[in-house]
Amino acid sequence: MTLSFEDFPPGRFGTFGPRRVTREEVLAFAAEYDPQPMHLDEEVAARSMLGGLSASGWHLCSIMMRMMFDGFIGRTASLGSPGVNELRWQAPLRPGDDITLDIEVAEARVSNSRPDTGIVTFRGVVRNAAGQQLCEIVTPIIVRRRAASAAGQG
Repeated sequence: MTLSFEDFPPGRFGTFGPRRVTREEVLAFAAEYDPQPMHLDEEVAARSMLGGLSASGWHLCSIMMRMMFDGFIGRTASLGSPGVNELRWQAPLRPGDDITLDIEVAEARVSNSRPDTGIVTFRGVVRNAAGQQLCEIVTPIIVRRRAASAAGQG
């Protein structure tokens, strides 16, 4: 079943994961996209303000996007996103962490300019297995409304 705008009333939506993050993927992502020493070198990372090897924040965002896609966006009548309203990295993601993603619908409103769509604003929080909050994101997506989806519009 495809999720439409009407399937996202404000409130808690769900928890996704857990997802284990391996040392190998932390190093591979960093080597390709964010080759800062705290993401690549154990000794340098131990002396950094992070106190040890940690994943790039952009890696965490990529994992979070995949968790959102697998959890619900992949079966949503999504038309994309106009951007990210807020993003905060609050604690380091460590190799071996098992992370979960809690999603809440912060707001859902019909679009003024395109009434066949709605804008759903999600607040996502990623936590490690100890419950420590690693990241918070607030992001809207544009979602087709049920009547428009049924009519094949968009």
